Amino acid sequence: MARVKFLGHAGLSVESSAFTLVFDPWMSPSGAYLGSWFQYPRNDHIDVRPLTAAQYVAVSHEHLDHMDSWFLEQLSDETTVLIPKYPSPAFGDRLLDIGVRKIVELEPWEPYPLADDGSWITCIPELSPMCHDSGFLLVAAGRSVLNCNDARLTASQARRAKHLAGGRLDFMGVQAAAATWHPMRYSYPVEEQRQIAMDKRISKLRAVHRLVRATAPELAVPFAGPPCFLDPELLELNWVLDPEFGAFVDPETAREWLAEHLPAQRWETFRPGDVLDLETGEVERDPVSAAFSFTEGREEYLRRYAEDRAAVINETMDAHPSPDRDFPERFVEHFVRLGSLSSYFLEQIDMTVRFEITGANGGVWDVRMNADGLAIGPPLAERPGYTVSVPGRWVEPILSGDIAWEDLLLSMRFQLHRDPDVYNDYLVGLLKHANAPALQAIEEYETGRDEAERITVTDGGRTFEIGRYCPHAGEDLSVGAIIEDGRVYCLGHNFTFDLSTGACLNARSQPLSTREI
Repeated sequence: MARVKFLGHAGLSVESSAFTLVFDPWMSPSGAYLGSWFQYPRNDHIDVRPLTAAQYVAVSHEHLDHMDSWFLEQLSDETTVLIPKYPSPAFGDRLLDIGVRKIVELEPWEPYPLADDGSWITCIPELSPMCHDSGFLLVAAGRSVLNCNDARLTASQARRAKHLAGGRLDFMGVQAAAATWHPMRYSYPVEEQRQIAMDKRISKLRAVHRLVRATAPELAVPFAGPPCFLDPELLELNWVLDPEFGAFVDPETAREWLAEHLPAQRWETFRPGDVLDLETGEVERDPVSAAFSFTEGREEYLRRYAEDRAAVINETMDAHPSPDRDFPERFVEHFVRLGSLSSYFLEQIDMTVRFEITGANGGVWDVRMNADGLAIGPPLAERPGYTVSVPGRWVEPILSGDIAWEDLLLSMRFQLHRDPDVYNDYLVGLLKHANAPALQAIEEYETGRDEAERITVTDGGRTFEIGRYCPHAGEDLSVGAIIEDGRVYCLGHNFTFDLSTGACLNARSQPLSTREI
């Protein structure tokens, strides 16, 4: 017996005759990321008690819509929490702070036995340690589940997973809704914002198409998002849910696009509470979720949902008052510490970032990061590369160690401007990881890559020899790129390179090695 129950968002429960394993359950009635994200559709009708008694819970990464402290605090003392082994101990430390005690770190690609019947699980992390995301491969009762989750796996990784599972993947879950703060929190005109959102949306769907085409699972399922926004301060962000123009494509819209472009593949979507029998293929639909629609009555649904969550949103606001008078001093100390973690990252960032902290005891600081180190002080005459505007009440929990910078960034409770409009992955990486072991692992990965392997590509009547692997995160460009209009579009993380010069056109990255033949 092998059954998959869908818990909403990225949550799955796999039940076999020998054990129950729960993947990334996000069940908290308080949402996530400072009360900004909420499950969409809502999943509060699902009874969490059987889930908290599961033998195993597998959590792929630290993002709070996956590492749900409300759920994890309720786990049975007998439940083992499985996490990928990342370069930094921060993930495990956060789980210990929640109160989880039985933690097993999975080594990449090494099967971990779950029962005496031959069932096992392994993790598949992204190639670059810049992103602490991981998929899971589970084999139970003769059936296999590849849960890609938020991880941007390469085609070769997915094919290797299929081989490891015995040459067959019964179920493959793929994220089709990449929920990021770009372009929603940037200062763009509406039409430009919509165009950027659509470009990102299509790029993500192309990446999913490529991954599933390379793997040919028995059943492919778009899942893992998107969230919705219920706080009155963030309600306007729900434009991202629009099936036609939104940045966060819902699973059913994704399935329609993917089925059109890969019609021979079997696709399906599920809602919270639906159950799939992997042996028979039969689906038991949840009666509560069956009444939900991604397209009909969305505004009314969100209005009622917001009314139901008003109290917990107010509690979140009350729990985060304006910071005390010592905030400026602590803010400076925080960045001085960040500047001591990695000279490599400071050199790659090579820009001034302006922080406009609004509200009581706030202020404006320029943080200059380059090969000379980090300096923080009053605003400079120099034009900043990034400007970050955020209320001090949301920065205070970072200084207190309660949340990470990425938790704040994903909350959407800020505004950004960049000039020039080029993404700086190293700046985000420094804020995201904020610890020396993780940053050191990234430096070693990027400086130790073998760039000798080359591939030949054509664009119109021109032929080029380029590096096989993307300089950013190592995506295999022979299967993970689109070559057109004089550019190389890497489908892994949407980095774009000039085919003639190798320069990255939309982000801070090492150039792609290229030579015209």
